[in-house]
Amino acid sequence: MTEKWRINCKTAAINFAEQRDISCNEQYMINLFRKTETKTWITTSKGYIVPLKENLMSSTKTYAAQEATTPLAPWTIKRRAPKPHDVEIQILYCGVCHSDLHTARNEWGGTIFPCVPGHEIVGKVTAVGDHVKKFKAGDLAGVGCLVDSCRDCDNCKEGLEQYCSNGMVGTYNGKEKDGSGNTYGGYSKSIVVHEDFVLHISDKLPLEAVAPLLCAGITTYSPLRHWKIGKGHKVGILGLGGLGHMGVKLAAAMGAEVTMLSHTASKEADAKRLGAHQFVLTSDAEQVKKVTGNFDFILDIVSADHDYNFYLSLLRTNGVMVCVGAPPSPAQIPAFNLIFGRKSFAGSLIGGLPETQEMLDYCAEHNIVSDVEVIAMKDINEAYERMLKGDVRYRFVIDMATL
Repeated sequence: MTEKWRINCKTAAINFAEQRDISCNEQYMINLFRKTETKTWITTSKGYIVPLKENLMSSTKTYAAQEATTPLAPWTIKRRAPKPHDVEIQILYCGVCHSDLHTARNEWGGTIFPCVPGHEIVGKVTAVGDHVKKFKAGDLAGVGCLVDSCRDCDNCKEGLEQYCSNGMVGTYNGKEKDGSGNTYGGYSKSIVVHEDFVLHISDKLPLEAVAPLLCAGITTYSPLRHWKIGKGHKVGILGLGGLGHMGVKLAAAMGAEVTMLSHTASKEADAKRLGAHQFVLTSDAEQVKKVTGNFDFILDIVSADHDYNFYLSLLRTNGVMVCVGAPPSPAQIPAFNLIFGRKSFAGSLIGGLPETQEMLDYCAEHNIVSDVEVIAMKDINEAYERMLKGDVRYRFVIDMATL
């Protein structure tokens, strides 16, 4: 073995120890790398360019649900070492989405246990594979709701990876495309993701308030952009919560006249603080009458069962109502409620990678972030219970330094 290779191995050993908080054993690392003809080289946050075997795994602290009926608790997982196109991220903050709760408790079915939730991730790049072009160690980075897709279908080629015809891979509760195992999310100290599914994060905004943009932000931004909402449009936002408060902020920033539709009178002041121009109490017949046939677009964020037909009546001719909430019961909509008025009833998921980056850049330019309450990792189970009661304004975000 040459002296250069011995030094490289020593550097790898030192870096491995520094990055992962373990004791450094130079000879172990030399033995690990010396027989490897084809090596992955990674650039670390300390500037080292070191060889790293692709099958080398590192231990990472997480919080996980072991079963649907058990609270989330500490659990250690293995993260892969960065492959040539991978980015390793130290997670600084992770938003808490209602989907996390549904999945951890298997309320939608199909949860793969143990489950590590979290898909509103912001952090700092600690290492990159040798073929990575978009990121370098030290960069701020984010990961949203998906970490892979087929890359070959028409939707993927159009930047609509969320609608991948062959199935996108969720950041958690998914299956890796290479068959290597399940995906584990952002309730974790670190994550490793292909650079194509990593997003640039501006340093102009507070990171804890940026985290929810990776789900709540893009889920509301995408339909507003798709239907080209802007100045002159009258927009109704149905539901004021984690997604709804982002819908108000974004629609107002785009120049629309925004009305909050709610059955809770006490939300009026907050809705107007967030940017709503009007507030309609949907239990007040006189207020509802004034806005019947009024809206060009309604963004429906409610996940509880409700009467879609009531809100379709508030649309003007050619109006569109888009659902991003997912109530448990099937929709019951008579065709005539759409035919008379040429109205549209549609759904929308998140956004693809190009649109998500566009959203992040737009929010940085317009100083738009989520209203958040930062919590410690140990308080996640209490946070879930508070979410069920609507006791959060408007998004919990975990400070991962507390893990």
